[in-house]
Amino acid sequence: MGADSGPGAPAAIPWRKVLYERQAFPDNYVDGRFLEELRLNIRVRQYRYWAVVRETGLIAQQVSCVAVFLTLWSYMERGALVPSAVLWVCLTCALLGYGLYEILGGSCVRERTRLADLQSATIFLAFTFGFSPVLKTLTESVSTDTVQAMSAVMLLAHLVSFPYAQPSPPCSLSLNAALFGSVCLASRLPGALHTFTMLSCALLVFALWPCLLHRMREKAEWSFPWAAVLVCLAGVGGLGSLWPEGALLLSLALITLTLVCPLLLVHLQRHKDNIHGPWDEAEIREDLSRFLN
Repeated sequence: MGADSGPGAPAAIPWRKVLYERQAFPDNYVDGRFLEELRLNIRVRQYRYWAVVRETGLIAQQVSCVAVFLTLWSYMERGALVPSAVLWVCLTCALLGYGLYEILGGSCVRERTRLADLQSATIFLAFTFGFSPVLKTLTESVSTDTVQAMSAVMLLAHLVSFPYAQPSPPCSLSLNAALFGSVCLASRLPGALHTFTMLSCALLVFALWPCLLHRMREKAEWSFPWAAVLVCLAGVGGLGSLWPEGALLLSLALITLTLVCPLLLVHLQRHKDNIHGPWDEAEIREDLSRFLN
């Protein structure tokens, strides 16, 4: 940067910020008015603490969903749960959830008919039930440690890739990772019915529940925090019945995620500095849609 009185800057000729004409100044010359157009934080979004806490509830409940699923798998592996009973509970929850989803939808235009939903559910259940014996023997030649490690990685990938901004329906990467991990775990259960039950639970937890939760956030905002809290309590309680130390770690993780991290974000937001000025790229604000048709 130079100054108006610097070398190579004749005082009699004013400098102009243009590129289409030759001037008697160096190419990198700017005058003292260069920083007059500097603007700080003109588009910085100010966050409110409780609003951020509310949004982190979606992440906390998704982590708790994984804990609930692992709790069900552990109980079924130990033989403490009867697969037929778990199936009836899953069917009841699915019907209640579908009814609530339709009620919350109200007069919204449906992209699919109820018959199409019934056909999709029937096809999935039929194929899953038919291939359960095959899935049961899928990982017989793989060690248990390897299967559990793969499942842990896949469930972690599910949590990382889950579309928290728009969770209905889950993206293919997140859902496929969760189902792959579920198949690995279900293949270690005692029988084919156990495998079918576990995969049905996985569909309910990882595919259908996010859709219902998204509808609740849109149509009944007051119900979302209560649903998230209930899921978190279920995850901590289920894990605590198997591993008290793990439940304590999960509780600390959820508290940190929902209370400490938002506080840290709001606090650090005060120290954020975004500078804007004539060096920024040009922004086209005119509607150019007419050129795209």
